[in-house]
Amino acid sequence: MGMSLGNDVAQLLVRKRPELKDSLVEQIGQIVATACLAHDLGNPPFGHSGEKAVQTFFTEGAGSGLRGQVSEAFWDDITHFEGNANAFRLLTHQFKGRRPGGFVMTYSTIASIVKYPHASSAAGKKGKFGFFQSEQATYERLAEEMGIRRLSAVGEPLRYARHPLVYLVEAADDICYEIMDLEDAHKLKIVSFDETSELMLAFFDTETQERIRQRIRDERLEDRNEKIVYMRSCVIGKLENECVKAFMEHEEEILEGTLERGLIDHISTREREAYRRCAELSKERIYRSRPVLDVELSGYKIMATLMEQMVEAVLHPDRYYSQQLIGRVSSQYDIDAQDLETRLMAVIDYISGMTDVYALDVYQKINGISLPII
Repeated sequence: MGMSLGNDVAQLLVRKRPELKDSLVEQIGQIVATACLAHDLGNPPFGHSGEKAVQTFFTEGAGSGLRGQVSEAFWDDITHFEGNANAFRLLTHQFKGRRPGGFVMTYSTIASIVKYPHASSAAGKKGKFGFFQSEQATYERLAEEMGIRRLSAVGEPLRYARHPLVYLVEAADDICYEIMDLEDAHKLKIVSFDETSELMLAFFDTETQERIRQRIRDERLEDRNEKIVYMRSCVIGKLENECVKAFMEHEEEILEGTLERGLIDHISTREREAYRRCAELSKERIYRSRPVLDVELSGYKIMATLMEQMVEAVLHPDRYYSQQLIGRVSSQYDIDAQDLETRLMAVIDYISGMTDVYALDVYQKINGISLPII
């Protein structure tokens, strides 16, 4: 999806401005595709439930007593912890024993993943931000090199305009997750076939809807899942074209850093309304369904326990059990640092870098629920 969006925009830009032919503009598709693959790397186990567990450990849990022991900027970071800023850290931070520059990706690729280019102190009600204070200088250097406009005045919380390609990465994310979540909900029988097909066909005019139905008949697709797969591919193609069109129509605002909201909010009325209905259904019935809530509840408990145990260990590293816990942490994390903020960030790095399965495995082991086979 990211590759298609980027390639189509690049093609239209070159057509509009022939002097851009054979320039790096033609690599937009590759940049956006790479950014799409990288932008979720910072998500902790169990997604938003994992983010909330880290945040609330410091705002509501045992970690709340640490506020007076760390700087206000660091406190803003950890109490607003979220995957976007963590992805920027993961990609750019020099962990112990690793080379400077993290993954050493191009500035354009790194800039393309930062959906919320501001510090945690400017996160607002949604709690979204783009970089921790430990990586703020890195983003400032990136913004200067890329010519990204600074929006905040001196003395205010740091805020920048978005890099133009962020809009394409965000659009790919919005399209794929919303439509594929609907397909998955159908497979899980959370949403019926009739309701799913109605939602997907609503993206098209009557004539196109009939062509889609006819193609399904021509291909003799009997399996309902296969029918939904075909409709899903049609919807994704339609939304991809709409977002490319929206990007070109709002090119000047995007370059000036003044376009508000994402591309999906600027597509044609019928498609935007159909997308809104899908989003509403997802919020009401998919994301709040029993299976999803059960995973979130379990994930929250696992993450909260890991945070509590590991933070207690770095607060009291001389204790026997603390040493046992610290001993299983990878050497790339600076968990033995003299500075408390560095040790706390090492704990967050370690836990947020786990997969769901690995987090569960560690949780079971430290709670004596399972033992490795010896």
